[in-house]
Amino acid sequence: MTQQQPAGKSFGAVLREKLLLVWRGVIRENPTFVLVLGMCPTLGTTTSAVNGLGMGVATMAVLIMSNMTISMVKNVIPDKVRIPSFIVIIASFVTVIQMLMQAYVPALYASLGVFIPLIVVNCIILGRAEAFASKNGIFDSALDGVGIGLGFTLALTAIGAVREVLGSGAIFGYALGCSEYMPLVFVLAPGGFLVLGFLMVLFNKTVKR
Repeated sequence: MTQQQPAGKSFGAVLREKLLLVWRGVIRENPTFVLVLGMCPTLGTTTSAVNGLGMGVATMAVLIMSNMTISMVKNVIPDKVRIPSFIVIIASFVTVIQMLMQAYVPALYASLGVFIPLIVVNCIILGRAEAFASKNGIFDSALDGVGIGLGFTLALTAIGAVREVLGSGAIFGYALGCSEYMPLVFVLAPGGFLVLGFLMVLFNKTVKR
């Protein structure tokens, strides 16, 4: 008589499933290079690697907290006010992040400017709230926020780093000693489009292999 296998998933299978959830947000559903979402902060804040990193981390924090909260209260929100309720939750966390940045990293806060409060209407956050957090559990929603947030942060940091090196001859604020030879266009709007397009092609070509 053969021994029956347990009905539940093994720990390894569950762990792999959770890691794939994060990995999907970073690679397969990268919000910048694959889904092409959140282009306003992507092009507006990536004049340097520090700005890109700061904007990405702030967005990721809001994404994780709003996903978890929306997942917790999804069953008590009436369908007629679902989207307005999501926006209120997201706006609350954006306000908290904005106040913390203003208190502890005022230079970065001043550099990012209006793009911090505009996180409220970032289509990445509202999209994940509607497509994932409102249909899944708290832990999975948090992991989805981590994955999408990491993907967004890495994309913005990479774009900012390339633009900073090519446009001002520096990286994370440290001069490389060649600033006088660098074309200023890369820290301007046209350079942002050029770098975004090049990195998008490179990313998608690499992922498809």
